[in-house]
Amino acid sequence: MRQSFSACLLLWCACSSAAAPEPPHAPAWQRLDRQVTELYSQQQYRRAVPPARQALRQAQRHPADHAALARSLNNLGLLYKLQGQPAKAEPLFRRALPLAERAFGSDHPAVAACLNNLATLIHAQGRHAEAEPLYLLALAIREQAFGPHHPDVALSLSNLGVLYFAIGQPQRAEPLLLRALAIRQQALPAGHPDIAASLLNLAALYRATGRDPAAQELEQKANALRAPGF
Repeated sequence: MRQSFSACLLLWCACSSAAAPEPPHAPAWQRLDRQVTELYSQQQYRRAVPPARQALRQAQRHPADHAALARSLNNLGLLYKLQGQPAKAEPLFRRALPLAERAFGSDHPAVAACLNNLATLIHAQGRHAEAEPLYLLALAIREQAFGPHHPDVALSLSNLGVLYFAIGQPQRAEPLLLRALAIRQQALPAGHPDIAASLLNLAALYRATGRDPAAQELEQKANALRAPGF
């Protein structure tokens, strides 16, 4: 199965409220954070590491700003993860999670993003029993925050479905993957790569459970979406 789970750069505001004054470190930290975000969006992960480290150092000088510190930890962890350095990424993700909970509350989407990032990291290492409760909690937070038809909910459903498929539970995986596909088809533009990813995940499950014609149909749809000029 194509593993479609993905991690998230955290894009919340570092300030606790719109009316609160900016902390003294905010301009320097925000400048570095914008640089990290821009390089991340360009997939220049190696180049993004130095400003991400600088942003973390700035945030660590003001530990009471839990939001900025959580974001900096998460984003540096994500850059390490994307470069195949899970041993560096995991402690950063684990430090970010309680800080995000402290800054925003345990039911905030930023907390779900931290949970998702940690879960995808340990899932990729085959630590499925550790990843499952993190995925479930991220899904519950996102459903409460966004409702049942949001793309972030689809991401959590897809990640959880991929996990269940990986541990040999296709009967639990299939309804999650079907629901993720339905949400993406409704919420995302036609041709979005996440729709193709959902189609291929379902196709892999169908092939593994002896439903080759249904799998082939989904693969053809996914390939059509991925064709140039779609």
